[in-house]
Amino acid sequence: MNSRDLILGRVRRALADVPRDDTPYDQAVDRDYLREHGNRDVEETVELLAENLADYRAIVHRCSDAELPVLLAGLLAAHGSASVVVPPGLPPAWLSAVDITRVEDRAVSTAYDLDEVDSVVTACALAIAETGTIVLDGGPDQGRRRITLVPDHHICVVRVPDQVVSSVPQAFELLDPARPLTWISGPSATSDIELDRVEGVHGPRTLEVVLVSGDGRA
Repeated sequence: MNSRDLILGRVRRALADVPRDDTPYDQAVDRDYLREHGNRDVEETVELLAENLADYRAIVHRCSDAELPVLLAGLLAAHGSASVVVPPGLPPAWLSAVDITRVEDRAVSTAYDLDEVDSVVTACALAIAETGTIVLDGGPDQGRRRITLVPDHHICVVRVPDQVVSSVPQAFELLDPARPLTWISGPSATSDIELDRVEGVHGPRTLEVVLVSGDGRA
């Protein structure tokens, strides 16, 4: 008997006394929880996102579409980056002011290859204001999950307000569960039993989030 058969056998034994006409699970669980907490307008929701991102030690920047290329070039330069991973579907204009080595997101790239790259720039699927969370779904402008886990510096661009939702329930309604979802709340961090925080253990040590608007407002 393999592990799968063993686990399924235990499940069947646990359910042996459950009537076949019992209430289905999706109806038995009370799901009348709030879809969001409070009544915020769009501007307040974006402000909450910025506040919670910063609370998780992400570095937050704001700019317009026109300012984005220069800002990204400045962030990479300030970090001392000599190379950057670029997802295949990242808008070319975003890095038009960047003059460093660009590394393609390739299936053959190993963790060792990516560890040699200084930074990665991606878009996102959406951002959640109440939790300060960025969600990636492996789309063309985000690339494979590994490129956002290995390089030490991740710059993520969020379009506001189009890609911002208030809550996790709202996010689930928009995300495709069949896609490889990565939920990011701040830079990678862990702590020992004495709560000594260490960053960069299982992901980027530095997360910078750019909230970019298309109408000239930050």
